[in-house]
Amino acid sequence: MQLGKVVGTVVATQRDPKLGEMKFLLVQQIDFNNKPTGGYVVAVDAVGAGVGEVVMYATGSSARQTVLTDQKPCDATIMAIVDTWDIKGKVKFTKE
Repeated sequence: MQLGKVVGTVVATQRDPKLGEMKFLLVQQIDFNNKPTGGYVVAVDAVGAGVGEVVMYATGSSARQTVLTDQKPCDATIMAIVDTWDIKGKVKFTKE
């Protein structure tokens, strides 16, 4: 899994029927210091994340391992909303 910050939404009214009513979010990739790394990904939201939240997401075949995305044509899925993380005992991020 990777870390990212939700920076926007993606609306696609014409989509494959297998995608149903899934919500798509634009996620900016971040490092362990909560700094952007320059990359972005469009991810299916499996947990009810919102703009501004830090999330954990999976790509590739792992993205199709949630109840929502099982057997669906998606390559990135938000699987968790991050509350906090620390490195060697030093808090690097805490959700506001």
